[in-house]
Amino acid sequence: METKPTEGRQHHHREHEHERKSHHSDKVKSNLISRLNRIEGQVRGVRGLIEKDTYCDDVLNQIASIQSALNGVGKLLLEHHMKSCVLERIQEGDTDAIDELLVTVNKLMK
Repeated sequence: METKPTEGRQHHHREHEHERKSHHSDKVKSNLISRLNRIEGQVRGVRGLIEKDTYCDDVLNQIASIQSALNGVGKLLLEHHMKSCVLERIQEGDTDAIDELLVTVNKLMK
């Protein structure tokens, strides 16, 4: 099977990303996990609302609440990522961290 050059680079880039680890404090990690557990419960709740044929507007409001909660997790994670991982990489002279961060921010803002 033939692979395109860009596919190979993307694959290598993903492998490189998996080598990196975040270094959150236990407090931050616990906060993120707690928020995600709540969001997971909200998603299961929305599924239940749909199964019970709940009025669409009520379901949509719950979905908006979930999106807001996910945005909160993303903002918190982004803040810690910038203050630790990105800052460290820039201090080490790795300016690719900025381009990577911009791509990620664009995905978050879709």
